[in-house]
Amino acid sequence: MSDKKKTRFDYPVKILVAWGEAITGNIKIRDWLMKNGYTELALFTYALRNNDEAKLWLIKNNFQHLTALVNGIEGNKQALRWLEEYDFNLLKKMAIAADNDTRAMEDLMRSDKLLAMLAMKMEAVKDEIERDNNDAHKINSN
Repeated sequence: MSDKKKTRFDYPVKILVAWGEAITGNIKIRDWLMKNGYTELALFTYALRNNDEAKLWLIKNNFQHLTALVNGIEGNKQALRWLEEYDFNLLKKMAIAADNDTRAMEDLMRSDKLLAMLAMKMEAVKDEIERDNNDAHKINSN
């Protein structure tokens, strides 16, 4: 199995596009993914937003690569090594790109525009979380 095929998870392009919409917060599409056999993609959206139960479900149900992707986006070197060790090199590149690495994003744009688009959406979510964590008004709103 080629790296690219693994990285695309053997999902149809329309499912990956739907996943991108779910990543950016489209609840209707996220729920559709959940109810139509793509539970792992729906739960990834929760894991991306730091939901530990979703991360645990992904691990227990053999979607470790999705948890490693989330952790890699957060700069976890061990997760990045795991992705490389198990030949998820494009997922590793997605994680690095979504962690605000311009060169990785440019490389991804050249090799796979759909995965680059997904990485951009993941990056936007993580950047929003970071902004919220650094916003004194949101940290203590009492």
